Amino acid sequence: MEFNPNNPIVRLCLQGIAMEESKPAVKARELFFQAWSEATNDFEKFIAAFFLVRHQSNTSERLKWLETALQHALQAEGEAVRSALPSLHADIASCYEELGDSETARKHRELAAKVEETPSDKGPFYHGTRADLRPGGLLIPGGVSNYQQEIVMNHIYFTAIVSGAALAAALAKGDGEERVYIVEPTGAFENDPNLTNKKFPGNPSRSYRSKDTLKIIGEADHWKKLSPEELQQWQEKLAKNKGEIIN
Repeated sequence: MEFNPNNPIVRLCLQGIAMEESKPAVKARELFFQAWSEATNDFEKFIAAFFLVRHQSNTSERLKWLETALQHALQAEGEAVRSALPSLHADIASCYEELGDSETARKHRELAAKVEETPSDKGPFYHGTRADLRPGGLLIPGGVSNYQQEIVMNHIYFTAIVSGAALAAALAKGDGEERVYIVEPTGAFENDPNLTNKKFPGNPSRSYRSKDTLKIIGEADHWKKLSPEELQQWQEKLAKNKGEIIN
């Protein structure tokens, strides 16, 4: 299932996250429980259970919700949740350690190590920019960050969700037309650590980066540009974001 910020369960969780930052925690907990009760599939249940974990008062309850999140993540499958599995297993191991069950803790640490691997996403992949490029051309690392102009990026970034590439195109520097290209990695790539397991578990935006070049396959034509209002909202959000970029 593709991550969608307009999904009603995702929106409830986003409201809960905002409540955690500015209101009593009980309000956030109520929103996460509402998300859990209204979730209709494994992907939604995985996300709601994940957020409920941090609102439990003891290790046993935390473990219960972690194992619930893991169960639904395994059933949901897909690249959006696979990258959350290592941290889920690691957190479950910590709970079992606290409860004195070192054998089960060891098993989950082994599982965490086993699933800690390079992404298996097959794409198609997209890259958003304002540059006018041609099929067969190569995109290389070393560009200036769209988010912090003083940073020269060591990787080239891309995504398997076309709307994510559309956002990158809208935020790209320059006056050229916004473009979204279909690209193919020429070497190894990894989950984007600036997004993976940050606000949401796993890599729901299916965002990746590589130190190798991306080959341009063609230009995508079925995607929607951000409205001026949406672009302004993103620019304001980024202006407030003082987080460090993992380069």
